[in-house]
Amino acid sequence: MILKQPKYLLLKPSPLIIFLGILQLIIVLLSAHLNFDEAMWHYIGHNWFTNGLTPYRGGVDNKSPLIFAIFGLSDKLFGVNDWFPKVLGTVCQSIGIYYLYRIAKYFAGELCGIISITIYGLSLLWRSTDGGSVSFTETYEVTFVIIASYYFLTSRNGKRFFVAGLIASIGVAFRFSGFFAVAAMLLSMFGKQKKIIIPFCIGVVSGLIIFLLLIVLTGIPLSDFIFYSFTENFENGSVTDITFLQRLSSFMNTFFYSEIVLFYPFILIFLFLKNKNNFIIAWLICEFIGISIIGSYATTHFKDIIPVMSLMSAISLAYLVENYYIPVKPVIIICWICFFPKLINPFMDLKHLIFPPGNVSEKLCTQLNQNTDDNAKKFLGVWINANTLPGDKVFVAGYGAIVQAYSGRQSTTIYFNVTQTKAAKTKLFSDLINYKPALMAIPKFSSYGINVNADIRTFIDSLASQQYNFETCMYGYGIYRLKK
Repeated sequence: MILKQPKYLLLKPSPLIIFLGILQLIIVLLSAHLNFDEAMWHYIGHNWFTNGLTPYRGGVDNKSPLIFAIFGLSDKLFGVNDWFPKVLGTVCQSIGIYYLYRIAKYFAGELCGIISITIYGLSLLWRSTDGGSVSFTETYEVTFVIIASYYFLTSRNGKRFFVAGLIASIGVAFRFSGFFAVAAMLLSMFGKQKKIIIPFCIGVVSGLIIFLLLIVLTGIPLSDFIFYSFTENFENGSVTDITFLQRLSSFMNTFFYSEIVLFYPFILIFLFLKNKNNFIIAWLICEFIGISIIGSYATTHFKDIIPVMSLMSAISLAYLVENYYIPVKPVIIICWICFFPKLINPFMDLKHLIFPPGNVSEKLCTQLNQNTDDNAKKFLGVWINANTLPGDKVFVAGYGAIVQAYSGRQSTTIYFNVTQTKAAKTKLFSDLINYKPALMAIPKFSSYGINVNADIRTFIDSLASQQYNFETCMYGYGIYRLKK
């Protein structure tokens, strides 16, 4: 389905992609601190690159060692910072935008490519796609999936299909959800010659074998990798342990009460077009299945599905422009108006930079109905660093990864951030009994009692009351020192 080239275009791909990259950096760098997930990966990466503790032995999160390596390198080069992973993620994301442009241009010409840059680049900045999370695993996974898709679609020989499979395996190595894009490629190969299927499969398998070998060579037990990054995610108390009503509510909020609805008319038009590429449809179906299996419908997960929805939308719009003689200029302008992100957070972050809120520690300790925000957690981590010795172990109860990362201190347990599976609780209780931290920070704000199970809170409170002295309250956290 190749459309005619338009007589003129308002925009060129390179400056458009650079402009979108600048917009992305403005959104993410104004926050000036690690967010919750970034702090987890920074802490684990710091333990790996500085303290020699490999992932899952120096801290647990259900992510690939590749993301821990990025944050470990960031910490090694620049200390505790948030800008390096965000800049690197933005560069990676921009490469993904460029290759989606090339896919769109391959199918329907230059105009389609420009529209795909506009729609995809802007939708990446939405709140409903977690536009502030450019340093996440999804960014790297999706970028390699898009590059692999380009090679897959344009390949004419076994060598290029092998390259497509190899690149796709890198996406899978960053995040298991990359398998759904691989599945889409395999589904679209049905009925085709073995000489293209076999090289592709060899490329995927070869890349994954290399990845597993690297894990072993860096000293990470494969059993740890499989358990913490995959198996534990499907146990009671894990991130996937949510009720049907919670799934349904999240589904409705994300698919019907967000900017995602902008894609639906164009997807419908695409489905009625003649000579549709089977891979694009399989890609959409497989990515939707992947998001639904997890079932939380987290905004970050939508980074997996918006590339193919953007591609469908661009092809549909280019078709309408070419066949119904719609002027290009209004189409581009309307796309920018409709898809431009409507975000408040960057303005709030800018306000905090220009007018710092001052010391809010006392307020957070007296008005316990107000939850401690990420910025206050950063300040608490810095305070802990200044009020403990380098060799002191520190435990932050609840979801305290930001505090732990900025403290620069090692936790006494791999579950430095609360995980509520049976195995995690057992390990947490054992570590706190056998390796008591020099300092404990226990939240006093209300959400701690809502989000953390009673058995964990009771155990920590009992330990604090029996073997620790209450010292002070800082930023909504009670500070406890081990009795001498």
